[in-house]
Amino acid sequence: MHESINTFKEAAKKIIEDFKKEISGVRANRPSAALIEEIRVMYYGNPTPLKHVGTISVLPPRELQVQFWDKEAVQPSAKAIEGSALGLNPNVEGNTIRIFLPELSSERRDELAKYAKKISEEYRIKLRHVRDEANKTIQSAFDDKEIGEDLKFKLKEEVQKHTEDTNTLIEEILDKKITEIHE
Repeated sequence: MHESINTFKEAAKKIIEDFKKEISGVRANRPSAALIEEIRVMYYGNPTPLKHVGTISVLPPRELQVQFWDKEAVQPSAKAIEGSALGLNPNVEGNTIRIFLPELSSERRDELAKYAKKISEEYRIKLRHVRDEANKTIQSAFDDKEIGEDLKFKLKEEVQKHTEDTNTLIEEILDKKITEIHE
């Protein structure tokens, strides 16, 4: 198999992994540590994910708690949580931040579903860029007489099929998340 196909498949796999990670941070009705773990905190001058400066735990029914290892990370983390697009209000108690997640209204659920769709579209665009790069590589190999015309069409067809399969997977993950949001 041509190296451009392997490179494309690896890039598509990475896109799916990144999409799963980002979509897990979209809030559903039940709390999840993934909601806040990727929020970037200015920690000693470096933007650091919240999960790297403290332990995030879920306190049922709808509360998140972050226990910090370093007292210096508490205030910057509170500011980062407050400044995020999630609309959360952190309560600081010593080396701990508590975040109460209110019940989602139907309007908020619709906003979150729209946001999840926007994220999925961004990843579809990334996938199209990766597909286009793979097709350019295949065309270049054909132009340089490294591969024949039959192989060129076969490789491009394989890239397109894998693109469609990856888009289907993105759609399935999105549908599952939207169902979760509306529960």
